[in-house]
Amino acid sequence: MPRGTADTSLVKPANQIFDYDEKTILEFQQCCDDVNGALYFMENFMRIQHPVHGQMQFDPYDYQLDLIKNYNQYRYSINMLGRQMGKTTVAAGYLLWYAMFKPDSTILVAAHKAAGASEIMQRIRFAYESTPDHIRAGVMEYNKSSITFDNGSRIVSSTTTETTGRGMSLTLVYLDEFAFVRNTIAKEFWTSLSPTLATGGKCIVTSTPNSDDDTFATIWANSLNIFDEYGNATPDGTGKNGFKGYKAKWDQHPDRDNAWANQERNSIGEERFRREHECEFVIYDETLINSLKLIDMSGIEPIRTMGQVRWYKHPHPTCTYVIGLDPSTGTGGDAAGIQVIELPTMVQVAEWQHNMTPIEGQMKVMMDIMQYLTELQVEQIYWSVENNSIGEAALLVIRDTGEESFPGDFLHEPKKVSGRRARKGFTTGHRTKVEACLSAKRLIEQDKLIINSKPLLSELKNFVAKGNSFSAKPGEHDDLVMSMMLCIRMIHYISTFEDEVFEAVNSTLANPNDYGDYDREWDDQDDDGPMPLGIL
Repeated sequence: MPRGTADTSLVKPANQIFDYDEKTILEFQQCCDDVNGALYFMENFMRIQHPVHGQMQFDPYDYQLDLIKNYNQYRYSINMLGRQMGKTTVAAGYLLWYAMFKPDSTILVAAHKAAGASEIMQRIRFAYESTPDHIRAGVMEYNKSSITFDNGSRIVSSTTTETTGRGMSLTLVYLDEFAFVRNTIAKEFWTSLSPTLATGGKCIVTSTPNSDDDTFATIWANSLNIFDEYGNATPDGTGKNGFKGYKAKWDQHPDRDNAWANQERNSIGEERFRREHECEFVIYDETLINSLKLIDMSGIEPIRTMGQVRWYKHPHPTCTYVIGLDPSTGTGGDAAGIQVIELPTMVQVAEWQHNMTPIEGQMKVMMDIMQYLTELQVEQIYWSVENNSIGEAALLVIRDTGEESFPGDFLHEPKKVSGRRARKGFTTGHRTKVEACLSAKRLIEQDKLIINSKPLLSELKNFVAKGNSFSAKPGEHDDLVMSMMLCIRMIHYISTFEDEVFEAVNSTLANPNDYGDYDREWDDQDDDGPMPLGIL
């Protein structure tokens, strides 16, 4: 009898002899067919648990037929599907067929959550247990997370981690809801998996879309790049990464109509509907910037680089430039970030980011930017630094170097007389951060602040509401975002004495009535003085 913790009463024992007749031989042979065997097996011998109709024979929809064809025809397949489209059913049937009719195969099922892996394995077991003995392979081990067949094949399930599948000789990898694996994990997992795939492994990736800059989105985008540098399409329609891309939206499901769609929209909201059913890369988390707005923002490639400084626009001598530095320790943790904004156009002109540059080097980069603008005969430059914690070290560098050595005007937020020593630069506390975030939201969503940087847009897609403030998702960074927030605070202050700047940002000035829940618990102890006058 097979070993394992799952119910083995419905499985076929290993090495059992079956007395085949002409009919069963023909059926078995058709299942073995490399081209049509998977579909034949699933249509004729696979039973499913339908949520409404109960147990029934699998009768695939048209898009499910397409999925089965792609799984079988292409070595690499990536599939973007709406929720509740039956992708798990198709995957279970295909993986079971592959294990039983491709001897000595090792199949890895990796899901972003344990529940997802368990669901796929449960469906595989149900399909196996309802398959007649003359079709199915015998079982040697039968567990909740793995099945070993007597033909040398096995199916193993796991959550997706950095080390999942490492050291295994894999024949087929199935990645479920890969877009929802934390991107830092997904990147490392994909890096470790790639050598296995390169030696002949087969890979199927399925997911509802999430962020447009995660690993799933990258694989998907490359799968659609089917033309070479001469404009010639690949012979088999796969992307330059070898993946065949396939998308199925809600309206391809025969049981769904516009009435269903309208009801679902009203129930879950437009953003969630577009992501989960229209298969658009709409961010579901409560991002600072409206997720639909983020979809429409693509950014541009730098027009030039100066060292590690990325320039997105040629500076103009008659414009004013605002340069903000959010410093870091430069020891490999959080990165330092510099943003350059042009006034009154409110266009992001340049940026810099690095996590291994010491404070002295960070200040040198800022000075180089200012000197470059000066060489272009720019008349007005404002600059400043965030002065919290490590910012104190930046102030020391400025003091030792001499303010006069830095082109432009060193900007400081106004201070009330409170008996405390007023520090130069800008202090970020709870209130100043939230008000800067809300001002940024208005400026960007009203198309008054033009973001050109793709790295900054990537950070904004992971910059979400957290309690009564905003911060990066766990495992993500917000270095460029915070240097941008510093620039926005500087711009609002500048608007108090420059009319053109005031006109550019006036409609976005923070309104206390708009703070909502974000003004419940101001941590004024973190603020060294009041807000810039331009925001009050």
